[in-house]
Amino acid sequence: MDTWRLIVDGPAEGARNMAVDRAILSAHESGSAPPTLRLYRWSLPTVSLGRFQDIGDVDLAYCREHGICVCRRPTGGRGVLHDDELTYSVVAGVRDGLPRGIPGSYRVLCGALAEAYRELGIAAELTARSRGPRGSGACYLHATPADLSLGAAKLSGSAQVWSHDSCLQHGSFTITRDIGREAAVFRLDHDVRTALAKTTLTIADACESPPADDVLEAAVVAGFERVFRIRFDRGGLSPDEERAAGEAVADFALPGL
Repeated sequence: MDTWRLIVDGPAEGARNMAVDRAILSAHESGSAPPTLRLYRWSLPTVSLGRFQDIGDVDLAYCREHGICVCRRPTGGRGVLHDDELTYSVVAGVRDGLPRGIPGSYRVLCGALAEAYRELGIAAELTARSRGPRGSGACYLHATPADLSLGAAKLSGSAQVWSHDSCLQHGSFTITRDIGREAAVFRLDHDVRTALAKTTLTIADACESPPADDVLEAAVVAGFERVFRIRFDRGGLSPDEERAAGEAVADFALPGL
């Protein structure tokens, strides 16, 4: 049975979280790091913008006034407001049994996420439905091949980037959502805000009571172990990864925010 690394981090600032994910990807690509599942949180409510997303999709004045951090992601897609959630990132590659390319790798990796939801008693499925106005900068108003849904409602989405034969995918297990705050951040009008409320679900919506942090983390680990037929050794960043992450923080921070 193959062994992957598990990293469970405490809350950190947005650009730091993104820099760590990118450092692990670089280390895996070079062959100096094993496939890695990382679970983490955010020290402040944070908007992560897709790699090429227009910063104008976000109301920066509102974010400054309400103490919301804004950062870039190394992956594409639209903006996500991270708050009451567990965020995961997984770095693996072709040599670890991951199918090459985005469609196949999404199916396998999101299959592990679906297993994690099932551990919590939530019958999540990998689906992609047409949803939301194309002009919206909010991720949860759009369907992608990496959506996990419960019935007609979206539970979560993921974003991905490949570097040669190594892949980084990350996304959120959203426990609760503040629709009003998200609407303000992404300048959603009343109709779009109503659509967001009707077409998305959180773990708290789908469960009688939200799971404790350790229960949620254990469910994610179990989902990956089952799908990939692996076991995890808990660890941390190597010195080289730590150095690379520190050097990359500026790449994901937005000046003045």
